[in-house]
Amino acid sequence: MNHLTPSTEYSSKYELYQKLTSIPNDRRRILHGLNPKSSIIFQQSSNLKPLLNLASNDYLSLSQHPDVQNAAIVATQCNGVGSGASRFVSGTRSLHFELESTLGHWLGREKVLLFPSGFQANLAGVQALADRHTLILADKLIHYSLLTGVHCSGAKLKRFEHNNLTDLEYKLKVIRKKSPSQSLLVISESLFSMEGTSPNIPDLLTICKRYKARLMIDEAHAVGILGPGGRGLTYNYPGVDMISGTFGKAFGSGGGFLATNNLIGNWLLQTSGAFRYSTALAPPLVAATLAALDLIQNHPFWGTDLCKRSIHWRNQLEEAGWQRPQGIGPIIPLILGDDSKTLILKMRLEEVGLSCPAIRPPTVPNAKSRIRFVLSRGIPTNTFSRLLKNLL
Repeated sequence: MNHLTPSTEYSSKYELYQKLTSIPNDRRRILHGLNPKSSIIFQQSSNLKPLLNLASNDYLSLSQHPDVQNAAIVATQCNGVGSGASRFVSGTRSLHFELESTLGHWLGREKVLLFPSGFQANLAGVQALADRHTLILADKLIHYSLLTGVHCSGAKLKRFEHNNLTDLEYKLKVIRKKSPSQSLLVISESLFSMEGTSPNIPDLLTICKRYKARLMIDEAHAVGILGPGGRGLTYNYPGVDMISGTFGKAFGSGGGFLATNNLIGNWLLQTSGAFRYSTALAPPLVAATLAALDLIQNHPFWGTDLCKRSIHWRNQLEEAGWQRPQGIGPIIPLILGDDSKTLILKMRLEEVGLSCPAIRPPTVPNAKSRIRFVLSRGIPTNTFSRLLKNLL
């Protein structure tokens, strides 16, 4: 219950109260405490029933892998829980350099910088490539962190239809004809978190080269899963000026990164306030990520197997009469459209022990509410049959 009381004495409080109460009940968010029992089973603090987690981005179930946990424990004992300062003051540890170097080599990028979160990395990345003289063309469905980076950069923004490269090229052609010297940046993602879809990276890169536009790709949901050995869909495409990513998904850890060439990387190092004025990524998270990266390198088929499983799920959903969810990765959205129907299905699935989030506006467009299934390496083989029985 909301305990705010409108007051003529505090008009700003009253305005906030009005805004808050204008949010429909079926659009309000509630936080639930979770008690993990394993990488895929948890209990809500308000409900003792165990739930199979089909909502987590811990795609490879590495957050509770003993190698990852032990690496974090050792790093905590040696370096402390936190870094204590920014990278330029006294927050840098040898672990930071080791992860930046190892990750850069694995991704085929000259320069990698670490950030406390993927959101922060995206803020820094966009601001490094764009300023008030830049025109940014962004996929209509890019992540909020990228949009925030655009606004912070001062650049002008145009949107192109989701993964529609014909629309993008048309807009670039018009812009170049009008302003031959205009600074341009194109922003997209390699795996969209709410759609499960991916752009054609080679074609996207070709178009950007044709119109002399820089290209930034958010690989947050793809690195560790898609591409050769899980290196992401931009691997082997050095023409992509910058990629961003996070360790809070396939790596089962936390933090984010930017990977680019030496020139842009050094520009970031010298000018990025998001990097300069933040406490360095905590040593236990750095060590955990290094351990996770080692596991991914030694098990390059993990991502491929997960994608094969997700294709099987898509095939089975289509055979059961549902519209086939797009994509090939572990994110599988089932679009119902109506908010209430989506919430009802979410609750029905919880009753049978399956936790699948109801994704509603403003996270997705109006009339596009959906149940979002996320596959992870550790879910039981009978999960889909349990799910399908309760979808029919």
